[in-house]
Amino acid sequence: MEKLIQFWQSVRQIGSWIQLRDILDILIVAFLLYQLIRFTRDTRANQVLKGIAIVFVTAQIVSWLGLSALSFLISMIINNMLIVFVILFAPELRQLLERIGRNSIMTDLSSTLSDTQNSDHAWVVDEVVKAVQNMAKTKTGALLILQRKSPLRDILESGTELNAMISQALIENIFVVNTPLHDGATIFRGDRILAAGCFLPLSANPDLPQTVGTRHRAALGISEATDCLAIVVSEETGIISIAENGKLERYIDSAQLRSILMKEYSSSGHSSRLEAIFSRRRHHE
Repeated sequence: MEKLIQFWQSVRQIGSWIQLRDILDILIVAFLLYQLIRFTRDTRANQVLKGIAIVFVTAQIVSWLGLSALSFLISMIINNMLIVFVILFAPELRQLLERIGRNSIMTDLSSTLSDTQNSDHAWVVDEVVKAVQNMAKTKTGALLILQRKSPLRDILESGTELNAMISQALIENIFVVNTPLHDGATIFRGDRILAAGCFLPLSANPDLPQTVGTRHRAALGISEATDCLAIVVSEETGIISIAENGKLERYIDSAQLRSILMKEYSSSGHSSRLEAIFSRRRHHE
């Protein structure tokens, strides 16, 4: 009984040392570390973070052993590590900041105020799906980008401005082989085709199969850098694919594409929408 009382007194004494701000501080740091690990989990930065952790552990061990020369060398590395990290992972840091920016309250508000409030976009979905379906049948390579919240001004300026009403005929005509605009991406938002023949950043993902061509890498690249939804039609196989948040899902049929676009146009949020559809499809398979 006495030991239990002593233990309780020790716990109360420790509790008196810890303040609310200390708990808040620990929770914030833990959350930031979790987000960092989650963001870099499938990137080359993950291995570098492990290396950095090993350096810090080694520095602590060297300090305990009193190895002054080695401790000085490691401290110099740690002091300059931030600069090296920024140089090595400039693209990843840019993607992280873009994700933070497009998930902010001000971005949501500005997007809500700027988007036109059309009650029925079913006809837009029909036009896009029919065009994609026809191009898949004829194995006409195509790359369609649905713009969401992320600004695409630099990408739009790399192509030819159209600002035209979406139509099946126009989409199919853009991607006719050997025409000026077929070998690029067509950007659309709402019921308008904004530009065609646009150049996109290519994904540097080393895990992509060799069969994946430039269109698919471009679709992945834009989905890694922005929140866009990319629709790809393979020129070799006619297979329809979709890229979102750096993930590529292939073998999409017309019904699935229609469902994805209808949900996209019927609600303002899109998080985990494709993931839910793909999960149901994998479950049935």
